[in-house]
Parts: sequence; structure tokens; C-alpha cells
Amino acid sequence: MAVIPLSLSTLPPQLRPLNILRDLAAVANLVESCFAGTLDDEGRHYLQQMRNSSRDNAFLRWASQVAETASLPLSGFVWEENGEIIGNVSLIPFRRKRRKYYLIANVAVSPNQRRRGIGRLLTMAAIRRAGEKHADEIWLHVRDDNPGAIRLYADLGFREQARRTCWRLALDPAAASPAPDLPVSRRKRRDWPRQEEYLRRLYPNQLAWYRPPPWRSFHPGLLSLLERFFLENEVRHWVVRRGEAFTSLTWTPSGGYDRLWAALPPTGADESPAAGEALRSLLLRARRELAAWRRGLALDLPFGEYAEAIQSAGFHLHRTLIWMRLNETRQDEIRN
Repeated sequence: MAVIPLSLSTLPPQLRPLNILRDLAAVANLVESCFAGTLDDEGRHYLQQMRNSSRDNAFLRWASQVAETASLPLSGFVWEENGEIIGNVSLIPFRRKRRKYYLIANVAVSPNQRRRGIGRLLTMAAIRRAGEKHADEIWLHVRDDNPGAIRLYADLGFREQARRTCWRLALDPAAASPAPDLPVSRRKRRDWPRQEEYLRRLYPNQLAWYRPPPWRSFHPGLLSLLERFFLENEVRHWVVRRGEAFTSLTWTPSGGYDRLWAALPPTGADESPAAGEALRSLLLRARRELAAWRRGLALDLPFGEYAEAIQSAGFHLHRTLIWMRLNETRQDEIRN
């Protein structure tokens, strides 16, 4: 197992903290060169925003003041040689219920500079910095089709906690969408206890620090209804009922691909075959209802759950991410 340096001063001189005032554009170029094969429209838009921000003096002044607290990739480390940034790692802080989480992200090394241990040293520097900031937990995520990175992170002390697949569908109002096979209705207030039970299974608290479900938007109570009305937070719930079996799908708008939140029993449960059929109908209903005015839909679920039903509704597998957390032994080492 790799040894994490006791002090950042022991790291090579080529490795330095990210300078938000002058490094953003170079980091965007580096990330693009490293992940060109997996970048989608949303990823390319994100990188263009980084480049635009690098020319926005007002943003740079604000970012330099909040880099240690905002849940944005505003701090981290770069590896620079001969005036060129050839490596990067971002360290993103999150707070939830008085706990401090740090996400290690955007670990990138120029393709022609790999196998030199740069990615390892960048990641170690990020771990050390998170420890100095008294992180309660240190996380990262990695695509499941990147075995080299998975081995690196495991060697540094990270352990897999969850594996989740993001499914996507680009909406086209001109494209024909099949009608749902099963009757789809609106959610009723009495449906909430079962819906909440299934939602909490599929979107557990373990990862809620990163992207918590909008529970207040899901709740059927009067206060939630008034909040959505005054804040113009539109939410739609669709339900399929088959005897005692219950399945629901919730839509919440977003700036990119809109989020869908499924409430389903565990795969393998007695009602799961019916739930698979119901999920397909719910996804088809969402397609037909939203295609005329929304860009696309995204559904995030635990890896392997209901994949056949989702694909049969026209969604494609966007990516599967392995969520890894630094184990407690290594966590204790960097605190001491």
C-alpha cells in the first residue's frame, strides 16, 4: 500500500496548489484531452464554462474567496513542467448535518505523461489536504471501465461503497414514442409512505451528501405544495398500480438532462417482475408527456437494477460509476 506523505512540503516541486486566478483554462484543456472519448454535450458545456470563467474577473475574485467552502471544483493541485500543466486533481468540499465531506475529482494526466506516478501523487496530495481540513469522510468516484484508476484508488486505501448507473434519453418531439402498456395515473396522498420507502432504498443517505433527493418536493403535504407554487418548482409524479404492487416515477426539471426518480421494490422481490413492466410504462409516459418541451431525461439507479425495462423504454446506458470511500484506517492515519 502506498505511503501518504506526512507533509505537503515533501511532495515534488512540480506539484503545486491550483491557482484559481490563472489555471482554469489550462485545466479545462487538460481534462478535455484526457477524457475526449467519454465527454458528452453536458461535459463539453462544463469545460466551456470553465474557460469562460477564466476570463471573468468578477467570478475569479469570488471563487478565490470561497474555494474552501463552495461545492465546486475551485481547489486542488496541478502538476506543472516547463510552464505546462500536465496533471490535475480537484478537491470539492461538501457539508451535510455537521459533517465535512471531500470529493476527489477530475484526476487527469496528459496521455503522453502517464505511467510516471503523477496521478498517484496528485491523489495523495488531495487526501492529505482533505485530512488537514479535518474531513470526516473522503470520497471519489470512477467509471467502471477504468480498471487502472480503480486499482490505484484501492491501493491508496479507497473501498467501493456503491455502484450506480446513469441512464439517459435525448428527447425528440418528432420521434414516435410507444404508448405505455399499463395504465398510468397521478400520485395520491395515500401513496406517499410506500413511495418514500422505495425512494430511500434506491437513493440512500450514504450518498445524500453529494446529491440529495429533493425530499420536500416529493412530499405531498400542503407546505411542500405551497413551496413549489411560490418557488415555481414544478414536479410531476406518475404511478402504476397492479393489485398490491406499486411503482412510481417522479420528474424534476434541471438545467441539463432532467432528473427522474424511480420508486421500486428490490430486484428479485416478489413484485419485481411487475415492477419492471410498470417502470417501462412510466418511462414511456414521461417520454410522451415531456418530449415537446424538454431536452432530455436521466435516471440514476443501483447498477444492474431493472436494466432490461429501462432499455426497452428507449434509454441508453450513459455510464456506471463506482463510488469509493477512504477506509477508516487511512482516515485515522492522515488525521494523526
